[in-house]
Amino acid sequence: MIVIVTIWEIISKTNLFPTFMFPPLLIPNEPGGTTVLGTFVDGLITGQILEATGVTLGRLLIGFSIAVVLGLTFGFLIARYKWVDDTLGFFVTALQSIPSIVWFPLAIVWFGLGNLAILFIVAIGATWTMTVNSSTGFKNVPSIYLNAARTLGSSGTHLARTVILPASVPHIISGLRVAWAFAWRAIMAGELFGAAGGLGYLLDMGRSLQSMDLVLSIMIVIGIIGTIMDNQVFLRMERNVSRKWGLGT
Repeated sequence: MIVIVTIWEIISKTNLFPTFMFPPLLIPNEPGGTTVLGTFVDGLITGQILEATGVTLGRLLIGFSIAVVLGLTFGFLIARYKWVDDTLGFFVTALQSIPSIVWFPLAIVWFGLGNLAILFIVAIGATWTMTVNSSTGFKNVPSIYLNAARTLGSSGTHLARTVILPASVPHIISGLRVAWAFAWRAIMAGELFGAAGGLGYLLDMGRSLQSMDLVLSIMIVIGIIGTIMDNQVFLRMERNVSRKWGLGT
């Protein structure tokens, strides 16, 4: 980290790269590593970055929870009923290919510029990925599990809760990891255009004020949070589940 900041500082102070290679605003006038770190630390001390992070994570948690519930529900219906698979399954595949930010104009029309529009963008960005992964998990439950459970008298909700859902956990965890990544990108894009108070709002404010040290410090925060959530939460959860189910080392 110290080496990276040192190199960054040298480049910013010496104008190492000629202007024909990079636009002037990108390299010569870009704040050095110490300036960005100073802005980052100052934002933590004043609470500006922490408050914005809390707002963003709060919105993300709500939108992601909605996406998980919808994704599991749609996934189960697609796996359980063929006619749902032939209809809803087709639309889910098509909708998954649409970037979540494309929905933002409709979100503004339906919900206005505010939290509801952001939540909609986050939920729709993660729902389809969660649906595809969960439906795959539900479809791939070994038939021997289902037959054994039915022989013992299990059916309906009890069968889904005690057999189908536990057997689908590896796919569901993988879906959670990918869906979180989509939701994280979606909320950053949504906050750049929508409601105030989050990290995306600070990023847009830094752009408006041409405060590149603020922009870069927020980018650092976004990268840190994304890395922590992916590697320390979802990746670890995925590895533990895979190891428990004998799917990994």
